[in-house]
Amino acid sequence: MRVKAAGVIPARWGSTRFPGKPLHSIAGTPLLQRVWERCLRAKALETVIVATDDMRIAEAAFAWGAEVALTSKRHRSGTDRIAEVAAKAPQFTHLLNIQGDEPLTDPKVLDKMVCEFERDRSLEMITAAHRFEDAADVASPHQVKVVLGADKKALYFSRSAIPFARDGTAKFAHLRHQGIYGYTRDLLMRFVAWKPTPLERAESLEQLRALENGVRIHVLVTNTGSPGIDTPEDAAALEQMLVRAARKERRA
Repeated sequence: MRVKAAGVIPARWGSTRFPGKPLHSIAGTPLLQRVWERCLRAKALETVIVATDDMRIAEAAFAWGAEVALTSKRHRSGTDRIAEVAAKAPQFTHLLNIQGDEPLTDPKVLDKMVCEFERDRSLEMITAAHRFEDAADVASPHQVKVVLGADKKALYFSRSAIPFARDGTAKFAHLRHQGIYGYTRDLLMRFVAWKPTPLERAESLEQLRALENGVRIHVLVTNTGSPGIDTPEDAAALEQMLVRAARKERRA
């Protein structure tokens, strides 16, 4: 049976630092719409679905033409929201969890993830990472790091700088984890049935639940990543960057 993958973008209204973030306008286009439009460029996805429990988001997404799944308000994470979509859509063999606050998501990375599932049918879960551009970010607990084995499978994810260079001289290309995941439908349904695990609770990193339950997570190492929009200041900075890029393109 061939891989049939759906991209799902979980979106919620509530955010401590940025309420209403999905519909915040960046250079005239809502943040979530920017993500959705980027995902539509991926050739390997059968469809792209916005999964939300908020009618404001649902109505806006319908208006710009998105397929929308209304999900329960009880979900604690985007993964739970995607699992509800998967449970109602058994035609999809694989689901991609795409962050709704990364408007520069690379559609080619989405295609590569699906290609990996096609290439290796034993693969159950995949994510992505890239080298840190700014070495200072390695120390930030807000930037998640990952270390890999020789087979490109994740050994561990952490908010701490891993690996730790004991003598201070070892050179290592620290990898920043990108919050995008691909799952087989079967694994996704098992994952949300597992209880949160000790390492997951300690680091507040959901992917550790998979590692603690013996799942091998393949990591696709990319050249660059897509920055997330966590605050209104982040949105303003991206808007300025897009405006500058548009001016430069017009002059060319």
